Amino acid sequence: MVVRAGRRSPEPSPGAPNLADSSAVALLHVTFICTGNICRSPVAAIIFREHLRRAGLGDHVTVTSAGTGGWHVGDPADPRAAKSLADNGYPTEHTAAQVDENHLDADLLVALDSGHARALRRMLGDGERVRLLRSFDPDADGLDVPDPYYGDKAGFDLVIAQVEAAMPGLIAWVRENM
Repeated sequence: MVVRAGRRSPEPSPGAPNLADSSAVALLHVTFICTGNICRSPVAAIIFREHLRRAGLGDHVTVTSAGTGGWHVGDPADPRAAKSLADNGYPTEHTAAQVDENHLDADLLVALDSGHARALRRMLGDGERVRLLRSFDPDADGLDVPDPYYGDKAGFDLVIAQVEAAMPGLIAWVRENM
């Protein structure tokens, strides 16, 4: 058996990467969850990937995102989210997904608001691996990232600011759990 982030996984099959070589395979899986996976969770995942890369941890963490609903499966990020990302120097490539077993198996499930956290706890039967994104920001004035979908550019810019403020705490979590 191989231990991955405190949980056991089956022995790799012949020819699979050697998990002892930390450059061969990600050690942790972090997933971000919002409603439709076109606004908040893809923004968070894209920004987190970039911060991991800057911290030299990009090869050690698998980053995914999904929505609790399936309305937008297969769609790109909302054009306003993509524009805000691009305006801030981040990549914009994304394809929406709905929460599945792969997401539920993540080492950390980061909910963008309390409704998503409740939904994840119901799906999992517990909330041990579920955290709200803003809980990683010690200066946050609340725990929910507001949904910008029905708003304007300012709402998408706020999402980026709130996500970026949580990055030091998330990077610290990764370092503590590798």
